[in-house]
Amino acid sequence: MAALSGGGTPWRRAWLPALQLLRRGSKAVTRHWKAAHFQRQKLLALTEYLPPRPALPPRCLPRPAARQQQEDGYARVLRAQLEATLRASRMVAVCQYNAMADEDVATLRHFLRRHDIHVKFVLNEVARAVLEQSRLRNLLPLFVCRNILLVSPEPRAREMLRVLRGVPQVNLLGACIDDTILSRQGVENLARLPSLEVSQGQTVAALSLLPSQTCSLLQRGPAHLAALLEQHIRRLRGAGAATEPPPGPSTAGH
Repeated sequence: MAALSGGGTPWRRAWLPALQLLRRGSKAVTRHWKAAHFQRQKLLALTEYLPPRPALPPRCLPRPAARQQQEDGYARVLRAQLEATLRASRMVAVCQYNAMADEDVATLRHFLRRHDIHVKFVLNEVARAVLEQSRLRNLLPLFVCRNILLVSPEPRAREMLRVLRGVPQVNLLGACIDDTILSRQGVENLARLPSLEVSQGQTVAALSLLPSQTCSLLQRGPAHLAALLEQHIRRLRGAGAATEPPPGPSTAGH
């Protein structure tokens, strides 16, 4: 017991409390805002830089010229191709294009190519730049979403509508046919008209009917007059034969 209670016991030297409280002192904030001295304020106000006032207000100066961005070569090629396509096409139709499978796109191209109608996928930026300088500038409001162009060297409105009727993902917005801007309803009305050959035949028949009627009217008077004269001559001959005396016997003896 004496050994355990002595001041040099090992268990007292090795014991540590389970919870230790450590106090860490924070640094005192010594830099508070303080107004500068009055003389320093006057010195700073005197030495403050004042930029020179311009002779003319900025709103009176000419606007700086806008920097022209260097034209992309690929965009230039696309514009040239689109210009050549529009120049060689009598029918240009603008359609709204929705997502389709590749097989459906290939089928659409195939059925349109049967009627010499070609599908052109163009970017709206390229199409706007080309249409602004062409005769088709009135079609610009139609290029607000993903669009495709259906072009043909001949006006094939009836065949185009027949193919698009079975493709709901492609909606016709408008077209330019023979330098005439048409809406969707205008294209449908044009498709109901007869073909050019039938219209030409009907026009020729209508034009030939008037000269034939005029010729018959002009010949009717002389023909009627000739018939009346011929009938009058017959009557005169019949009356002359009735008034002649029959030949007598003395005349017969001589």
